[in-house]
Amino acid sequence: MSNYSCYKKLDDTKTAKIFGRHINISPKHAVEISREIKGMKLLDAKKYLEEVIEKKKAVAFRRYNTKVGHKRGLVGWDAGRYPVKASKNFIKLLNELQANAEYKGLDSNNLRIIHASSYKGRIIPGWIPRAYGRASPYNHVLINVELIVEER
Repeated sequence: MSNYSCYKKLDDTKTAKIFGRHINISPKHAVEISREIKGMKLLDAKKYLEEVIEKKKAVAFRRYNTKVGHKRGLVGWDAGRYPVKASKNFIKLLNELQANAEYKGLDSNNLRIIHASSYKGRIIPGWIPRAYGRASPYNHVLINVELIVEER
């Protein structure tokens, strides 16, 4: 069984979980999307991420906002982007999470995301060639995503 970083006491009859391991998306995009969808209803989060993929709504970049341009439609914040690849992976996770909840007998219309966490996972080592026959490390970071919904 996977260890989750959620320290709340959870009622297993009202919650459903999913743990996405070693996902090949940007860690910065994953952190910003996790912060954005936490507290949303499950169906609203899926709809929001579909609009991000269509580039109708932007994700506010609050932490990783250095040299990030302003996007219209953001309330209370200026810097934002459209992380399409990360949004597609999050929609897959949300669909699996909804299936887990329905398997447990929960109503998918009343599910709210109470925990959304993204953090760095496994590192794939790599090298990039440099001048004079040298090489520098050029590693690739995979991420882990935790999502927990609760029926309310």
